Amino acid sequence: MSADDKYPGDSGRRRFVKGVVGGASLAGLGAVGSATVNSLTASSGSGGGATEAMAIENVAGPAPRGMPQIPIEIDDQGAILGVWPEVETVTEQGIEVKIAETQIGGRTYSTEWFQYCGVETYQGVQPAYEPEGGNYFHAGDQPGYEWQTEAMSGGDQFTVDMFSDYQEWGNGIGAAGMGKPATGTWRSQDTEDVIPIQLMRSPVIEQLANSGSADAPNGETYEVDSSTQEWLSGSTSQGFIAWLNKCTHFCCVPGFKSNPGSARYGAADGVYCPCHQSVYVPYSITPTLFTARPRPDDSGSGE
Repeated sequence: MSADDKYPGDSGRRRFVKGVVGGASLAGLGAVGSATVNSLTASSGSGGGATEAMAIENVAGPAPRGMPQIPIEIDDQGAILGVWPEVETVTEQGIEVKIAETQIGGRTYSTEWFQYCGVETYQGVQPAYEPEGGNYFHAGDQPGYEWQTEAMSGGDQFTVDMFSDYQEWGNGIGAAGMGKPATGTWRSQDTEDVIPIQLMRSPVIEQLANSGSADAPNGETYEVDSSTQEWLSGSTSQGFIAWLNKCTHFCCVPGFKSNPGSARYGAADGVYCPCHQSVYVPYSITPTLFTARPRPDDSGSGE
């Protein structure tokens, strides 16, 4: 695969030339064509515009950028939740609107990270919305891994003890010991639109957050710079990392070690989207520039 070719060679699909991938000019192409992106990002609503998010890196396939990370917290009972930014009211073009952003690990984390693929219209990403299940991660009705089916029911909260075997876990796809994954939902226990997330506890992420370098069980060495290490130290906990699980190409739902066919595209230890073979690396967290779409006009009410 050449540097300008994001479709893996064996896919047999049409070639995709990167161009200015990740820049504001191409951002927002995830679910729509370039001819409509301007009308969508310029429509009435709150927020939107050029946004920098920390994301798990996209390394192959047609996806224009990585998927945004969700910072992690663990409560006193060992339950795992996603951090929601602090809400405040600001004036934009003479109108008072609510925004949600906060500083974590030296970076500004905001709800605009999740404003793509139509998620900007979901009740769960409106700044002042208070979900019934709080900010905890919950198991969905159709879990993505056998271990979840055996250990959980839909709606259960994830807890640290469920991932106690994270340093050895494997399911025959790629190398064992890279991390134990789960699929779930966030801030949408009582809403029509479900926000899908992927949660993983990984010794690789743990090492990167602690030292900036990790020798992984698959023989790879992963490294991050000091700025990214500071971010990971503030946004992960005990090796847990999470991201909004919406492929930035056509908004499909990818998976980490969930598809045996991923090995064909070099993604046995990555996050693979079977729809168009986009590949993401959860051990490579990068700043990603894109155009967030505005929320609906009434999004600030939280009602």
